[in-house]
Amino acid sequence: MINVFKDIDTLSKSAAEHFVQIAQHAIESSGRFSVALTGGSSPIQLYHLLAEQPYVEQIDWTKVFVFWGDERWVPLTDDKSNAKMAFETLLDHVPIPKNQIFPMWKANTTPEVYALEYEQLLQTHFGTNPQFDLILLGMGEDGHTASLFPNTAVLKEKKKWVEAYYLEPQQMYRITLTAPLINQAKVIAFITYGKGKAKALYEVLHGEPNPSQYPSQLIRPDQGEVYWFVDEAAANRVR
Repeated sequence: MINVFKDIDTLSKSAAEHFVQIAQHAIESSGRFSVALTGGSSPIQLYHLLAEQPYVEQIDWTKVFVFWGDERWVPLTDDKSNAKMAFETLLDHVPIPKNQIFPMWKANTTPEVYALEYEQLLQTHFGTNPQFDLILLGMGEDGHTASLFPNTAVLKEKKKWVEAYYLEPQQMYRITLTAPLINQAKVIAFITYGKGKAKALYEVLHGEPNPSQYPSQLIRPDQGEVYWFVDEAAANRVR
């Protein structure tokens, strides 16, 4: 489902309302809300909104469990850290128990080892059915999502839930949920805006299948729902 908005303000408000609805439904039906956050600039306004009235009081934050869709392998104090951004904009301002927040980074280990540990965390939390209530995603101008970048081996992963690898163009390690794991979510919500995303958005939604070039094409759940929250600039080729 594609939702097109005039600007980032209206987009973020709608995404916040959607977030609240999914959280409320999950807590009412199962007693908890399991969400994977995204990084980058796209969700910043959404996170600020969720930490403010009226949204903040509409969620029982003590029943929220927070994971991440991907992360740069940098300390939590590094400005490149997705977790650092999420803490500063949202998590430090809502009453989520700290033991219910699971950043994709840990000191004194390697990204490959922690990818295995993170998968074990997910197994402990979900059992054999790793079904997030909500996974938030962004999309880059190159069509990547999470840390599923074009022409990387992780795009072909079928079994692992979490993978870590060295991304040569960025000269850094990344850790990410894999496409098979993401596709098991009940709801997936992309937040994408700006004219620089227009070509990739068109290719992902309407282009020929080419997930090696446009990895966001891999996000096609069998049972869950996918929502795109996009602004007019990003959507100018798909309308």
